[in-house]
Amino acid sequence: MNRVTRILLIILGVLVALTAVLAIILVSVSRSPFPDIDGDKTIALPSECASADAGSLQSICVALSGHGLKAPVHIYRDSYGIPHIYAESTEDLFFAQGYVHAQDRMWQMEFWRHISQGRLSEIIGDAGVENDTFIRTSGWNRIAKDTIAYYEQELPEAMNIMEAYSAGVNAYLAENKDDLSFNQRVLGLVGDPWEIEPWRPIDAIGWGVVMAWDLGGNWEDELTRAGLYATIGEEATNELIPGYPYASRPVIAPTSELVMSGSGQAVAPAIDWSAVSTAIIGRPPATLGSGPFLGSNNWVISGKNTESGLPLLANDPHLGIQMPSIWYEIGLHAPGWDVVGFSFASAPGVIIGHNNRIAWGVTNLGPDVQDLYIEKINPDNPNQYEYMGEWRDMNFIEEVIKVNGGEDIVLNVRETIHGPIVSDTFDEEEKKDVLALRWVAATDPARLFQAVVDIDQAQNFEEFRDALRYWDIAAQNFVYADVDGNIGYQSTGLVPVRKNGNGMVPVPGWTDEYEWDGRLAFDDLPTLYNPERGFIVTANNAVVDEQYPHFLARDWASGDRAQRIVNMITAAIDQGKVTADDIAVMHSDSYSMRAESYVPLLLDLAVDNADMNQALDYLRQWDYQERRDSVGASIFEIFYMQLAHNVLADDVGEDNVS
Repeated sequence: MNRVTRILLIILGVLVALTAVLAIILVSVSRSPFPDIDGDKTIALPSECASADAGSLQSICVALSGHGLKAPVHIYRDSYGIPHIYAESTEDLFFAQGYVHAQDRMWQMEFWRHISQGRLSEIIGDAGVENDTFIRTSGWNRIAKDTIAYYEQELPEAMNIMEAYSAGVNAYLAENKDDLSFNQRVLGLVGDPWEIEPWRPIDAIGWGVVMAWDLGGNWEDELTRAGLYATIGEEATNELIPGYPYASRPVIAPTSELVMSGSGQAVAPAIDWSAVSTAIIGRPPATLGSGPFLGSNNWVISGKNTESGLPLLANDPHLGIQMPSIWYEIGLHAPGWDVVGFSFASAPGVIIGHNNRIAWGVTNLGPDVQDLYIEKINPDNPNQYEYMGEWRDMNFIEEVIKVNGGEDIVLNVRETIHGPIVSDTFDEEEKKDVLALRWVAATDPARLFQAVVDIDQAQNFEEFRDALRYWDIAAQNFVYADVDGNIGYQSTGLVPVRKNGNGMVPVPGWTDEYEWDGRLAFDDLPTLYNPERGFIVTANNAVVDEQYPHFLARDWASGDRAQRIVNMITAAIDQGKVTADDIAVMHSDSYSMRAESYVPLLLDLAVDNADMNQALDYLRQWDYQERRDSVGASIFEIFYMQLAHNVLADDVGEDNVS
C-alpha cells in the first residue's frame, strides 16, 4: 500500500468516525426530551423552589405547592402508547392528565398557546408578525382573559380542574423546561431563546378560543360574496353560489321531527362596495384545521338495525393535518370518572369518546356566528365612527407584539360597538369605510370546558343534553348512543338572532337595523331522540330544512358525503343487520358523488388527441373510488381543480376564484 493510499484511508476513517460521533450526538440530542414512561416516578417540589426568588420557576413552584398529588396515581400505557390514568380523586386525575400531556406534547402545547395569545413572533420572529397582528386585532387573547375571569367567578368546578391540570403540566416543566423538544433546541439556534412560562388555565381556555374561531365563522365568506357583488352583482352571485341543494341532499334534523317556533328575515342591504375597505389586517395562522377539502362525518345506528341489538356509533372528525396530530387519545379513571377518547393536549378532559354508559361523536355544525359591520369614519376625525346619526369615539387598545430578534411592534386596535376594526388601514385619501368584526365568543362568556366536564360524566340523554347547554362556542353536531339502546342528536352553540339580514355580506354599522337581537335559545336548537328511521347522519351538511323557523347558516357543505353515508347505511340495513365490519367499510369508503355527477358529461366528448382519449378511457373504467393508486381519480381531481378557474376567472376576477 503506497503512502497516498494510506493517507486517503486515514482521512476516510476520520470522516467515518466523525460522522458516527455526529450521528450519536444528533440521536442523543433529539431523543433526550423523550419522556421517561417506565417504572415509578415521585413528583415533588423541585429543590430549586427553596431558593427561587423570581421568574417562571417561582410561579411553577407556587402552582405545585397548591396542587400536589394526594395519593398514588397509576398510569398504564397500552401497546399503542395510549395512557390510561387511574387516580383516587378528581384533582389527582387531572394533575396526572396535565403531566402526561406535557410528557408527550409539551412542544405542541407551547406553540399552541403562543398562537392563542398572538405571540408567535416571540418564537419564530418576523415570520409570525402577520399572524400575531390578526390575532391581537381580532382579540383572541382578550376573549380568553375575559373567559377565565368568568370561570373564576361562575364555574368553580371546571376552574379547579383546569388548575389541577395546569399544576400537572408545571410539574413536568419544573423537571424539563430547558429540554422540552428538539424543536426548542433548533429554534434556539436560529433565534433568541424565549422563556418557557408556567402553564395556566388561561392557556387551556385560549386553545378553546382558537378552535371556536377555526370552526365557527364565516367572515371570509362574507368578504368573498362582497367581492363578487361588487364585480358581477347580487343576482349573478346568488346564481353562482346557489346554496344547499335541499331537493337532492339530506338534512340532519327535518323540521317535521322538531317542535319549533319563531321567524327570521333575510334581507341583503344595498351597499356601494367600492367605498368599503375590505383588505384585512394580518392573516389567521395557517396551522389550524381549516381548508377547502376538509370535512367531518359521524353517524349512529339504532340497535333495531344492528346485529348486536345495541347502537353502533361512528365518528370521523377531520381537522387540518398537524404533526403531531391535533388529537390525543387517553383514558381517565377515578371515582365518578370512567371515560376514554380523544382530548386536546393543552386542556383537561375528553372531547370525543365514551364512558361506562354513553358514547358521543362530533362534526362541525358551522352556524353563522360572525358578522362584519361597515363603519362610516368621520372625515374630520378618523378616531370617530357614525352610529344612529351621531359620531362616536372609538375605543383604543394597545397591543405590544414582541419579535424574536427584532424590535417590539405597538399595535393600536380600534373598536366600535360591534367589535374590533379588522380593515388593514384607514384610506385617508379616499375616505373609505372600514369593517368591524362581531363574534359571539367576544360578546358572551364561553363555558366550553364546563360542558366537557359534564359530558364526560353524563349517564343518559337528559344529562348529556344538560351538559351541552354549556357548549356555546365551536358549535357542533353531537350524535349519541347509550347502553340502554337509545340514540340521539343535539346541535349546540350560541347563534345570534338578527333583526335583519342573514349574515351573507357585511352590513351597515351606522344604524341599528342590523343589530343582533339576543341568541337562539338552546331548546330551539335541533335535537333528535330515537328517530323512526333508525339512524342519524351528520357530515357538515344542512342541519335543518327550509321550513325551520330560525336562521342557523346558509353555507353548508354540499351534502355529498351525507348522502353517501345514508346510501351505505340503507344498503347495509337492506342486506341484513349492520355489524362493526360494515362500519369499517363505510369509514374507508372514498366514493366521489361529485365525480358521479361530472364524469358522465365528459365521456361523450369527441377529441382528436390520443392522450385525451386515453384519459377518457381511464375515466370510463373508473369506479369513482378516490383511491391513491387510481389513475381515473387523479385525472378527475386535476380536471376539477382547474375547472372553476378556467370557467370563471375571466368573468369574476382572479381574486374571487379559489
